Amino acid sequence: MAAIDCGTNSIRLLIADIDRSNGSTVLTDVHREMRVVRLGQGVDATGELAPEALERTLAATADYARLIEEHGAGRIRFVATSASRDARNRDVFVDGVRELLGVEPEVISGAEEAALSFAGASSVLPVLDGQQVLVVDLGGGSTEFVLGTAAGVTAAKSVDIGCVRLTERHLRNDPPTAGQIAAAEADVDEAMARAGRDVPLERATAVVGVAGSVTTITAHALRLPEYTPEAIHGVALPIRKIGDAATDLLDMTRAGRAALPYMHPGRVDVIGAGGLVWRRILERMGELTGGRITAATASEHDILDGIALSIG
Repeated sequence: MAAIDCGTNSIRLLIADIDRSNGSTVLTDVHREMRVVRLGQGVDATGELAPEALERTLAATADYARLIEEHGAGRIRFVATSASRDARNRDVFVDGVRELLGVEPEVISGAEEAALSFAGASSVLPVLDGQQVLVVDLGGGSTEFVLGTAAGVTAAKSVDIGCVRLTERHLRNDPPTAGQIAAAEADVDEAMARAGRDVPLERATAVVGVAGSVTTITAHALRLPEYTPEAIHGVALPIRKIGDAATDLLDMTRAGRAALPYMHPGRVDVIGAGGLVWRRILERMGELTGGRITAATASEHDILDGIALSIG
């Protein structure tokens, strides 16, 4: 089976075998890759997908179509999220994907995005046992807050804060000014207040972060010699250590971030905002839970795995 997750910053492919025997579902990767295409370029300001962003994304989709055919994947699910939800001209994108893959791309709601993220993260992390886990999917255009247990999702909310959106909206200097940082943090606080009206954040007993901003910040906190998913997945770090790493990335110049051995070139200009969002979310979770949340776990498995698991 083939799953494609097309977000605001990146488009990712997972080709996997799925074994549903013995009463459980197990994914075995055949091929997994990510490309930064920045589909959401300018969407926050213009409300439309830029022609050059569409061109980049459809070129990657064409390459993925060839890989899917090469590996003989029998079923495909293509899911698009925040940038596609927000764009007036998303029909151009939908038609292009349909022509290349022969399947209808699904521009899913924030609620479904949240559920798929939780399913992907919870499929491989033992942290769920006996806990109320908050999964935070920090994307390019939106962030999903999903509270759940081993039995499934309890409550979820998608809000429009993400590393691309806040970079374009606020963090224009290199590095950003104190005023720009304060404005971005105010956006995060307001978004968390909205999320908290639907999701009882104060009930969380553990926090799991997913997606590229979270895993890259974790790599920075660990000072890895290169980006190694196996060294990142399942690592729990104190909020203070995560916050220090996030602040360091936010305060660096783009050139400084580009020189880091674990930094994907497509994240260089937006990881500062990603760090700001993740730092502030964890600070607020510590406050909301009366100090109960003191650490967060990073997961390399997320909505992409959830999409694959959802394929019938």
